[in-house]
Amino acid sequence: MLRVAFVRSIADRSLKTILQPPAARKLTSSMSAPQYIDASELVKDIRNPALRSGVDYLVVDVRDEDFKFGNIPNALNVPAHEFLETVPSQIERLNSAKKLVFHCALSQVRGPKCAGRYRTALNAAVQEGTAKEQEVVILRGGFENWVHQHQKEPDLVENYNAKYWADPY
Repeated sequence: MLRVAFVRSIADRSLKTILQPPAARKLTSSMSAPQYIDASELVKDIRNPALRSGVDYLVVDVRDEDFKFGNIPNALNVPAHEFLETVPSQIERLNSAKKLVFHCALSQVRGPKCAGRYRTALNAAVQEGTAKEQEVVILRGGFENWVHQHQKEPDLVENYNAKYWADPY
């Protein structure tokens, strides 16, 4: 009986979280699993003159070859297969930024996987006292969504190749 009540309590809390509007679902702890952010949130960071890339936020682009056809300015490109092989060293490399924004082409597999592995390793490093806490998020819709929204805005897309993005696959 006690177990049923415990499970019901967890289910009730989970349902309340799911039903909250996105703005109310702020991270309850920076140790939480990575959350998604909309492109508009990243645009605000990039265009905020008080924020600096690499210090206040850092975009981590885990795409492979298509990076050269367009990217978010100042993004760090580490292909997913390389990133996943070197997660512990990435913590040392990336831990200076307050917020990391991961993405791949669509932010459905590679971006979320890299963000999740990074978050897990970061949690352990924070507990060991070898790293500081960071906000780790995933760009909703990935670079394809980003480039379709912002292709004509040079402060938001650099190295844009219109021919490639007309039919990337």
